[in-house]
Amino acid sequence: MNNLCLVSSLLSCHLAILIVDVPVSSVMAAEAYKYKAELLVKDYLLPDSYVPYAAVLGGILMCKLAYDFTRFISSFHYKGYASLSKMQKIEWNNRGMSTVHAIFITVMSVYLVFFSGLFSDQLDGPVTFRSSSLSNFTLGVSIGYFITDIAMIYWLYPSLGGMEYVIHHMLSLTSAVYAMLFGEAQVYIYMALISETTTPGINLRWFLDIAGMKNSKAYLVNGVAMVVTWLVARIILFMYLFYHMFVHYDQIKQMDTFGYVLVFTAPTVLFVMNMAWFSKILRGLKKTMAKRH
Repeated sequence: MNNLCLVSSLLSCHLAILIVDVPVSSVMAAEAYKYKAELLVKDYLLPDSYVPYAAVLGGILMCKLAYDFTRFISSFHYKGYASLSKMQKIEWNNRGMSTVHAIFITVMSVYLVFFSGLFSDQLDGPVTFRSSSLSNFTLGVSIGYFITDIAMIYWLYPSLGGMEYVIHHMLSLTSAVYAMLFGEAQVYIYMALISETTTPGINLRWFLDIAGMKNSKAYLVNGVAMVVTWLVARIILFMYLFYHMFVHYDQIKQMDTFGYVLVFTAPTVLFVMNMAWFSKILRGLKKTMAKRH
């Protein structure tokens, strides 16, 4: 309210000056008034510092809408949904929610890392200290998702996932919050978040399993696609991430101590987990193909 009063009073002063001093230069005065008014609106009504927190709330709202939308669509278009148990329905809707987030964050991460130019080596300054309103907003939405999903995992533990999911989400949440608030290492956060491209395939495999389609061709194709996307997004891309960190180590050293430790710890732990999960996916695909033969 104080900010709005300040804006109102300052604008009134500028208007009074313009009315009194019109003969001097009406055109220049009008331009000056417009420029200063825009600055006032930017500084007091729409400051960038509010964007991340609004994005977090937006991310939580997105999860709620995606959860409810999945439930609504499934109840009308999948006859077997009504016969699912209460816990299966919750997990079904939760996976619909995570799929929506995965699509959003994958598209935004690929754009910010490879196409936006924000993290290009051709720009001046350390790549580890670069951020933008768009990158902060995107991280805020993702943080909203991780908060929502962790809350559901804790509330229904271990029905929606065991300790490995808790560790994965806590590392991702901590890294994203740090990168958003301090503007450090966002390039590595977004490289790691590209791995969410595997989530829709994982969720689809669970849907097919619950729907009793484990022997279908779609289930086999999904398994092959999971192996390929996991190999690219969670193994090869993480190797590129470590290579990028090696090349830009002199810039990483300039980061805060907590950020320095986090930027090495989080990707390493996640990579080890990705390798363990990848071995399970390979064994599952091998088992599925053996049954078909």
